[in-house]
Amino acid sequence: MEYFGFLHSAPRSVVLCIVFVLVLVGSSSETVEGIKLPVNLSIPAIIWFGDSIVDQGMNNNINTIVKCNFPPYGEDFKGGIPTGRFTNAKTPADLAAMELGIKETVPAYLDPNIQNKDLATGVSFASGGTGYDPQTPKLVSVYSLSDQLEMFKEYIKKLKGIIGEEGTNYILANALFVVVAGSDDLANTYFTIGIRKLKYNVDSYTDLLVTSASEFVQEIYKVGARRIGVFSLPPIGCVPSQRTLAGGVERDLKLLIEGVVELEL
Repeated sequence: MEYFGFLHSAPRSVVLCIVFVLVLVGSSSETVEGIKLPVNLSIPAIIWFGDSIVDQGMNNNINTIVKCNFPPYGEDFKGGIPTGRFTNAKTPADLAAMELGIKETVPAYLDPNIQNKDLATGVSFASGGTGYDPQTPKLVSVYSLSDQLEMFKEYIKKLKGIIGEEGTNYILANALFVVVAGSDDLANTYFTIGIRKLKYNVDSYTDLLVTSASEFVQEIYKVGARRIGVFSLPPIGCVPSQRTLAGGVERDLKLLIEGVVELEL
């Protein structure tokens, strides 16, 4: 996992954090002892932006095919209830918050049951199916990163009403902000649907995504975020959907477009 090294135009005080706790995705949800942070480091909240990897149920009540608030999703979550998380149990957002000792699960910002205390310790604005390319969320009618930015601004106003200006400023300065996106841009918008192939090759399209990601990080910085982590893409050519669509009857990786399997931003 890497952060983008292209933020030369962003203010130097932006702290790009590598959220190493996400390697714990494969660990047991019954972890007893969380990560031990340095005594001088405080992380009061963790806030997420991006796509289905950290979508906690934001798509549940919008008109889109990209949702999973139905079985078998959630079968290993507490109570066996599908929550809109794109997994059988906890997401990386939940696991990171748990391992940092913040809370057991991270709610979606639009969760109708969200409590004031949830806002103070972090939420997720992530929407499954979105991406850095503005066309990506439009294709499946989900929340764009611009939408998520506006909801983040609304969140700050709500937080000030709950804990005041000083408390809000403390959270903004010390919380961890994480952006996880880009997979849908390449896997869906570029390769599967192909609307961007008319104008871009792979290299120029990834340049577009990098520019968009840089702009988004600078925007959340402008409204208060300071500890910001951005995750690179996984090798999307290896995921089941892409092997099925482009790997032939045997789902052979060798048949995939050269360079896509290991392509990472």
